[in-house]
Amino acid sequence: MFRLLLVFVFVTNIFAYDVIKGTTFLLKLKNADEKVFKDGVELVKLKHPTKKDSYFVLVPVAYKTKEKTIELLRKNQNNTSTISLHVKDGNYPKETLKVNPKKVKPPKEEENRIYKEYLESKKIYATFTPKRYWKEPFEKPMSSKITSSYGNARVFNGSLKSFHSGTDFRAPTGSVIRVVNDGVVVVASNRYYSGNAIIVDHGEGIYSSYSHLSKIDVKVGQKVSKHEKLGLSGATGRVTGPHLHFSIILQSKKIDPLDFIVKINNLY
Repeated sequence: MFRLLLVFVFVTNIFAYDVIKGTTFLLKLKNADEKVFKDGVELVKLKHPTKKDSYFVLVPVAYKTKEKTIELLRKNQNNTSTISLHVKDGNYPKETLKVNPKKVKPPKEEENRIYKEYLESKKIYATFTPKRYWKEPFEKPMSSKITSSYGNARVFNGSLKSFHSGTDFRAPTGSVIRVVNDGVVVVASNRYYSGNAIIVDHGEGIYSSYSHLSKIDVKVGQKVSKHEKLGLSGATGRVTGPHLHFSIILQSKKIDPLDFIVKINNLY
């Protein structure tokens, strides 16, 4: 009597990529059965916007990440592969800015307000909306000159050290600010540092933020369509002058918004 012996061979491959702090790593998956894990936790698999039965995952690399290597485990029914993301510094330039002293060392009576706004933002960005609101490629909020790029090291009034968590666009007061894609407004209010600010939920852990406005033309809960007017630019909050501060927040991390737009739009 002969017995049929079935041997399953699981092949492990290792792939390595360099990623810069503050950018997004986008991994396309070959089929619906594939899963990707980070630190033993399965990453959210997103449907490809144009290809049926195709998926991808997004891995935001925080600007202040201390990890030198991020390990991803990619599995399907037949094999397992390891993806190593080697984290590199962005060599971002340094900026020295002078702003209202109260925006560097806030009065004690403003501390509760600042903390509440911080908690509000943290809660919003930690909220994962399963629904995808966007159907088309993302666009920039303005076509004007970029006056300060994401990641720039910043020194305010010679003391406060920070980093630029978004991209600044030249925008004389009163310039029209438009939403970068379909979504739902989750913040539309005046905030201590951001001034008049709007945050839009695009679904699937993706948020866009627009700060320092002179006027807000939308309300919380309002659905907005790509290119729809949100308000007018201004110089409210912690600023050196009128401009638009634009941010993308992905899975609670403030990442390079223009890099994110390029990565997402490459799917189309």
